[in-house]
Formats: sequence, structure tokens, C-alpha cells
Amino acid sequence: MSLFVYNVLISLLWALLVGRLSLGTLGTGFVLGYLALTLLYPVHDRKSSYFRKSVQLIRFVLIFIRELLVSTWRVAQDVVKPLPLMRPGVIGIPLDAESDLEITMLANIISLTPGTLSLDVSPDRKTLYIHAMYVVNPDDLRQEIKDGLERRLLELLR
Repeated sequence: MSLFVYNVLISLLWALLVGRLSLGTLGTGFVLGYLALTLLYPVHDRKSSYFRKSVQLIRFVLIFIRELLVSTWRVAQDVVKPLPLMRPGVIGIPLDAESDLEITMLANIISLTPGTLSLDVSPDRKTLYIHAMYVVNPDDLRQEIKDGLERRLLELLR
């Protein structure tokens, strides 16, 4: 069995021991199970896909939350200012993502951050077109998305 399945089983066992089946109890059991598995497996086994992907998932979520907070703050500031600082534009981002899942996830993550919206993918699936509210330098925005969200997402999915 995979380590993830063991972790889920430990989480369910924890809920049975506590005597309450709730999201909080299962979450606590999952964290405790993860910690137990890291202690039970030797250091060389911790480089397995499960432990590596867990760290990458946490890193991706933290980066996404940071991007979400920064973009929300920028849009909120612009809304309350008397003169908007918006410089809207549509730009194309060359994609390293290849599969439908990777392209769809990236497009959705971009659309979830305030101030950006995924518009379309080129017919050859090599370019993602987005609308952004703050396009001071299109190359900087492309690089920010490629080095931030796309690179981390591809690390997580591949």
C-alpha cells in the first residue's frame, strides 16, 4: 500500500479512538499520521514521492496564498484611490505545461487571483492568453507567472 493510504487509515483510526468523526478530527489524525510516518520511515525512504510531494504541495499553497493576498491588496487599494492605477492589457504567456490537467490548473489558478483572468489557449496549446489589470511591463508579468505559479504547479503535478 502507498504511504498516502496508510496516512488515511491512521486518520480514520484516530477518529475512531477519539470517538468523533468530523473534519477537524480527521485533519488532526492526518497530521499525526504524517508525523508518525516520517518517524517510522528511515531517512533514505523519506525521499519517496509522498513526502516530496507533500512538501511541494505546502510550498505551492503558501505561494498561492501570498499571490492571492498581494493581488487582493493591490486591487483593494486601487478601488479606494480617487485615480485608478490600472494599466489593463492582454498578454500571451508561453506555456511549459503540456497536458490538459496542467494547462487547466494553471488557467484556473491565474483566474482565482484578483486582477487576472485566463482568456484562451492557443490552438497549438503553447500559449495562454490572460487579461491583467496591472500590466506595467508584459515581460515582467510573464516571468512572474512562469517562475512562480507555473513552475511550482508543474513541480507538483509531475
